[in-house]
Amino acid sequence: MMKKLLGAMALVALLAGCASGVKLDDVPVEDKSATSSGVSTSGVGAGDSQASSVAPVLADKSGSGIGPVGTAHVVLFDYDSFVVRADARPVIESHARFLQANKQRKATLEGHTDERGGREYNLALGQKRAEAVRRALSLLGVPESQLEAVSYGKEKPAAEGSDELSLAKNRRVEIRY
Repeated sequence: MMKKLLGAMALVALLAGCASGVKLDDVPVEDKSATSSGVSTSGVGAGDSQASSVAPVLADKSGSGIGPVGTAHVVLFDYDSFVVRADARPVIESHARFLQANKQRKATLEGHTDERGGREYNLALGQKRAEAVRRALSLLGVPESQLEAVSYGKEKPAAEGSDELSLAKNRRVEIRY
């Protein structure tokens, strides 16, 4: 009887030690109505000539397009958050229009974090950030088949340093084609 009790306590302690601190049941992008996600859908939809025509692309040296002209490829996040900020709306809407107009293109959404926190926590948070951007693009009409969400956690910082400006630049999702 005592062995079973100790075994059960050891199992509970082991499982509790493996728990991640990421709040997985938080909703990163709210869908308050059928067409709203906290990300405006204005400018995207049926009858929108921009969405139905081929969007202009930048070309790299090889001549292949790399994304919408004049649009950032980075969505920034607040500390310890995977909620898509309001200032990211124009970036996400532009990429949604581009992907809808270029059905053959695929985007990888790379989630990143700053250096604070453990490896497992940051990988989970980076994944939740990438998933939040994927959900926002999906709610704007981009097919899931064009999107892939991955996490690099704190492994690929955009800026070196521990000052707040550097940390803020590292809390991001990069949209790559």
